[in-house]
Amino acid sequence: MSDGWRHGDRLHDECGVVGIFDHAEAANIAYLGLHALQHRGQESAGIVAHDGAGLRVHRGVGLVADVFGERELSLLPGRHAIGHVRYSTAGGTGLANAQPIMVRYGGGQVAVAHNGNLTNADTLRARLEANGSIFTTQSDTEVIVHLIARSLAGGFEARLVDALRQIQGAWSLTVLTEDRLIGARDPHGVRPLVLGKLGTSYVFASETAALHLIGAEYVREVEPGELIVVDGNGLRVSRPFAQARRRACVFEHVYFARPDSRIFGESVYGVRKALGAWLARESGVEADVVIPVPDSGVTAAIGYAEASGVPFGMGLVRSHYVGRTFIEPAQSIRHFGVKLKLAPVPEVIRGQRLIVIDDSLVRGTTSSKIIALLRAAGAKEVHLRIAAPPITHPCYYGIDTPERTQLIAASHSVPQMAEALGCDSLAFLSREGLLEAAGGESKGFCDACFTGNYPLPLTDLKAR
Repeated sequence: MSDGWRHGDRLHDECGVVGIFDHAEAANIAYLGLHALQHRGQESAGIVAHDGAGLRVHRGVGLVADVFGERELSLLPGRHAIGHVRYSTAGGTGLANAQPIMVRYGGGQVAVAHNGNLTNADTLRARLEANGSIFTTQSDTEVIVHLIARSLAGGFEARLVDALRQIQGAWSLTVLTEDRLIGARDPHGVRPLVLGKLGTSYVFASETAALHLIGAEYVREVEPGELIVVDGNGLRVSRPFAQARRRACVFEHVYFARPDSRIFGESVYGVRKALGAWLARESGVEADVVIPVPDSGVTAAIGYAEASGVPFGMGLVRSHYVGRTFIEPAQSIRHFGVKLKLAPVPEVIRGQRLIVIDDSLVRGTTSSKIIALLRAAGAKEVHLRIAAPPITHPCYYGIDTPERTQLIAASHSVPQMAEALGCDSLAFLSREGLLEAAGGESKGFCDACFTGNYPLPLTDLKAR
């Protein structure tokens, strides 16, 4: 779409991962898990399975349902599998950079699926290439694979730990070899990873929504800095990395995770309702109806309506059938792209003072078109409320963020933004309200996109 909905007014998480050990339909289970994580990446999908003799892989560009059918899954037999959905923040697009990455090296076969972003990948890649490594992708995940292959440590787990001690940034991984499945999370715990159980089989996933779909029991969060190994002897836990202060990405609660998931020890639905309630207390305004920008603004709007006493209404209906491409008409149809995605409900909007709830504000281009759409549908007033603080800085830990110059809040005051967007008033949730709604500042969050305070080294990255 050319209106910015796909290309800039929604932030994108890099990916989601899943893994299952010792299940008769491992690849099918991984496939279902990826369906539940589709919101975390729509660019490519892949599954690696162990068929009893070795690892097999199938990857493709597109949605999970486009990449995998009965035929593709039938070619991935075995009792162990990992899967990945991707939206690129590091490396290029296309099939070459799809994951999981699978290689054969001197110690056997290994496949890695990675959620996050390595901040020293360029330095490590240059060093590896100088020592003879040949890279076939632009993905920072391949750096991990090369570090494993070149490690002189004894045994696979020691090699993996040696590799992970050299990388910086955010990483939640599922790793598959011929005889074990490993889940690992960086010492700061930036990206989520959970452990579940399906009968006697162990499951890893980025979110609990994947566990729910396959009927698995949620066991617990994989703790920051943990390495959990599942093999024929059961489950083993170690903490081989230097202890670090927890820095979970608070934006997972704002937007990325599914509302039915539980991450960082909290219900996403409950946190988003609390975000809306805090927003109502901080920036209430006289109005007739609270409406969300669907789908991501719905839960916060419910919380806002309950806390404010202003009735909730679905003033915008989202189409879920917009394809990847479409033919645009001439400019005679104003705001065509937004109209294709969102339709106003005149009975809710006409003559009403609206409080419009959205999860975040990035460039502002789509928000301005939504406001114009609401006014054209007869809104008397439009008061925009954002259930997060202003986004003023890019993320370097696994979120696709525009450069700072393209973030409207980085260069405009709130009154200036309100004027540019065409709304009667604009207010953001405070940082204090955000952290309280997410469980309290003591839980340890990364909020660099709101503050510019980056808790992890930016070794190879320049401020954008």
